[in-house]
Amino acid sequence: MTRSAPSDQTARIDDALERLLPSSDTAPERLHAAMRYSVLSGGKRIRPRLVYATGAVLGLDPAALDAPAVAVECIHAYSLIHDDLPAMDDDALRRGRATTHIAYDEATAILAGDALQALAFEVLATDPGLDARPAVRAALLATLARAVGSRGMVGGQVLDMLSEGRAIDRDALEHVHALKTGALLRACVLMAADSHPDLDPAQRAALDRFATRIGLAFQVRDDVLDIDSSTAVLGKTQGADAAHDKATYPALLGLEAARAYADRLHAEAIEALAVFGAAGAPLLTIADEIVRRDH
Repeated sequence: MTRSAPSDQTARIDDALERLLPSSDTAPERLHAAMRYSVLSGGKRIRPRLVYATGAVLGLDPAALDAPAVAVECIHAYSLIHDDLPAMDDDALRRGRATTHIAYDEATAILAGDALQALAFEVLATDPGLDARPAVRAALLATLARAVGSRGMVGGQVLDMLSEGRAIDRDALEHVHALKTGALLRACVLMAADSHPDLDPAQRAALDRFATRIGLAFQVRDDVLDIDSSTAVLGKTQGADAAHDKATYPALLGLEAARAYADRLHAEAIEALAVFGAAGAPLLTIADEIVRRDH
């Protein structure tokens, strides 16, 4: 299967975020400024790009995917704000600049994260660009809610904190990261599938397998980069996992075995896309980026 040239959807998602985020001169100004600071601070935009890439594989109009793309990026930004708080990872650097609670204050950061989570669901419920069928909106809302809650990203964060300083086995570690990191990445793909309600069940199952495997590969690569890379390249504190005595794939498997596991997950993700033939190229491009990135 031939990879397509990287399709840069960054400008599209940035435009959509700019349009849908409250202006920083709208009251309460400080809260809205903090929301914009955290969301519009750059980043790889892998999650919204996964939404658009899945849509491209399925032949969907990108305009119909702006709301899901914005929603997942708002959720991602909220999760980063809260992850960086003193009660969580206590980090002062994100994407090469001060984290939100350092740039503003802790209370404002907490509330900015809360507001971004609410905005994600508001956009899905109200954006006029979405498919007007109520069943489609309901499916999108349910997919994102499941990915974010106690049986998804938030639950994974709790399990991650509980695992600090403890020896856990590979199955337990995989469960932590399937929730903490994988659930939202999986939702990006499935929300695009939700936007195609007539999708063949076998194709949806293939997309689900792709998303599950590449979501885990993303976390394995993150764990490796925390050892391999530098603070300057990562844009966040290198070595933070070891400093917090977190359960990671390199700690459990060894660095080389962790790299090999990421490669295996990547291969399994690619295999899942075979059903789409050449049309799967947009997702293959992102899968390659996830396992080869340096930050």
